[in-house]
Parts: sequence; C-alpha cells; structure tokens
Amino acid sequence: MIRLILISIFLISFLLLSTPLLLIEKMIAKRHPNTADISQLRIVQWAFRVIIFLTGTRLTIIGEDHIPKDKAVLYIGNHRSYFDIVITYARCPQLTGYVAKDTMLKIPILSIWMKRLYCLFLNRDDVKEGLKMILTGIDQIKNGISMCIFPEGSRSWETEETEMQPFKEGSLKMAEKTGCPIIPMAISGTADIWEKHFPWIHPADVTVEYGSPIDPKELAKEEQRHLGKYTQNIIREMLIEHQK
Repeated sequence: MIRLILISIFLISFLLLSTPLLLIEKMIAKRHPNTADISQLRIVQWAFRVIIFLTGTRLTIIGEDHIPKDKAVLYIGNHRSYFDIVITYARCPQLTGYVAKDTMLKIPILSIWMKRLYCLFLNRDDVKEGLKMILTGIDQIKNGISMCIFPEGSRSWETEETEMQPFKEGSLKMAEKTGCPIIPMAISGTADIWEKHFPWIHPADVTVEYGSPIDPKELAKEEQRHLGKYTQNIIREMLIEHQK
C-alpha cells in the first residue's frame, strides 16, 4: 500500500509542479526546438525512473546495444502492463513517440506532455483517423523521431507470459513505408508490478529484451506481407527464453 501512496503523491506532484516547466519549454521551443525536445524527453525519463524506483522493480535489460543511435526506429513490443510504457520509455536513447489510446487526451497536463513528446493518439472506431495517425507517424520517423507501438492493441496480462493477442498488421506500416529498422521488444514480468495485484503495487522482476533490428526490405515477400506475424514470432521466441 505504501508504494501506491508514494507513487500517487509523486505523480500528482510532478504533474502540478511541471506546469510552469511546460510554459518554459514552450518558450525555449520557439527559438531552439531541438533543445526543448531533448530537455522534455529527459525530464519525463527522470520522472519514469523515479516511479520505477518507487515500485521496487528489479530490471534485467538485454540487447540494448541493438538499438541504433543514429537513426529513427520503430519499436514493437508485447503489452502486459501500463508499466511497459514507463520502463521502456525511460530507456529510449532518442526522441520517441508512443502510440496511445485517444482516451489519454482527457488526462490534464499528462496529455500535454505526451503531445510535446510526439506521442500519437489512436481512435480505434474511426478508420480515417487511424490512417491519419499512421501517416503522421511516418512523417515523424522521416524527421528522425522514433515511434513505439504495442500491436496487440490492449494489455494481455491475464495470459501466460509467452502468450499474446495477434499483432495488428497495420501497426507495422510505419516501418514498411519508411524502411526504418524494427526493434522487437520482449517484456516479461511487468504485470506482476500492478495488474495482478490491483490496486496495490508490488516489487517484481522485469526483463526487457531488445532483439536485432529487422530490415523489412531484406525479408522474403511472404514475410513482408505478414510483417506483424513475423515480428511477433521473434518476440515470442525471446519470451520463451525468459521463462527458461
């Protein structure tokens, strides 16, 4: 219970106290947009690292050297918990926008930070808006901003660690259209932090593994047609190794 209280206090305090920061960052962005981008990234990453510390989570990170530092990528991961976002975003080496549900737009201050950090919001009931979101993501990757998507569409914390819902093939369009590398992420143990003990926070052992970059252009035509399934199989293999 004490961990939940501490995290709640920290989150509320951060959102309230960061309001002046948002105004300052907006002023900086008018003259030095790149400086403001990096500054905002590091501020949020610091906040996420504090949250991870407060949960008592013990992290094992594998294959982080697979992430290119000189180009935008598309991160693709399995989705077990809200903490998937907290943990992986805290480790992004460069600007990265996450694809989130459009319901996140209703959260004051947090939604402003998300917009500033190039996050995109998906309305699952509007195909046209979904296409527009993908096109925006393509533009962001072309401009050097990485993107991250959890193609299952929702958390699958009630299943076994190695089980996933089918990946939505449209989620991989950003890589197909830009040719950027796909970084598969296999995440284990995050549901043990909160979802499996809701509403309490528990310490947990979490493993995040980054697979070798996937170049869509180098795949066989059949693999290119089913890029989501191909990437999911790679993630599943990594998850199976985690269980061993």
